[in-house]
Amino acid sequence: MSAALDRRTLEAAATWYVQLNDAGVDEACTRAWQQWLGADPSHAEAWARVEAFQRQWATVPAHAARSGLDAAQAQRREVLKILGVLLAVGGSSWMIGKPLANHGLFAQQSTGARERRSLRLDDGSQLELNANTALDASFDRQLRLIRLYRGEILVQTAKDPGQRPFIVETQDGRIHALGTRFSVRQMTDRTRVGVLQSAVELRPRRHPERAVRLEAGQQAAFDPDRADPAGVLAQGSTAWVQGMLSVDEWRLGEFIDELGRYRPGVLRCAGAVRDLSISGAFRIDDTDAVLENLTRTLPVKLRYLTRYWVSVEAV
Repeated sequence: MSAALDRRTLEAAATWYVQLNDAGVDEACTRAWQQWLGADPSHAEAWARVEAFQRQWATVPAHAARSGLDAAQAQRREVLKILGVLLAVGGSSWMIGKPLANHGLFAQQSTGARERRSLRLDDGSQLELNANTALDASFDRQLRLIRLYRGEILVQTAKDPGQRPFIVETQDGRIHALGTRFSVRQMTDRTRVGVLQSAVELRPRRHPERAVRLEAGQQAAFDPDRADPAGVLAQGSTAWVQGMLSVDEWRLGEFIDELGRYRPGVLRCAGAVRDLSISGAFRIDDTDAVLENLTRTLPVKLRYLTRYWVSVEAV
């Protein structure tokens, strides 16, 4: 870290990032950020580091506008997450907030914003890793364990001569495979599981006795305390394996949030157009083309703050 790029400057850059990523940000806030950015070369350097952080790891999610004390506390937590990583990778020996391992920065296997990967495990099981995914695989004589820190995987388990259980562990609990093909996505505050073949069992971290079984064609989300009732598996939920995002009458806001997973930087949707409806199949390997096509089929336009900061707005 350069002498001019001190902790205070990095914290200011992280704070601006969180504020601008809020759904309720206005033009006045945007102009104030631009003034701060041009006020000193160290500000631009710190901002570039925040953007590099977002492009590589994308560990701090976008959040909805909040009010009062909860908003201030939530914003501060997100700022500290970013600042901790920036200081750690910049040469500092200490870390604010959760350990880096919990974010998956030092995971055995990881993918970037525009990267998907196939992985064959020692037992013959097959994993498909979606963009921005990080995990560890830990196999021993008693257990086959996948620790998913962030992102999404599609699992095809192999038969094991030693009959070792196959488990995927997330921050919310464990998914026990029962000879199956299934997907697991670590979301901000819960884990979503979809079953394509056979069955799995969800066990919330704090209450493993509240296990829920999912059969083929079912999906459910769970947090550390409980699992939701089983629902119908969404059609096209694993289209990302073929490089596609398939949607049927989605709200534009939901579509933009999902598309942002496959794009470095920040992609936002203005409140005025979030409820527009969209259907179709879109290639996630060329998000620039997808965004441009939106302007031809919907009453929207694109506004660029930087190359890595795009807002979809009303015409």
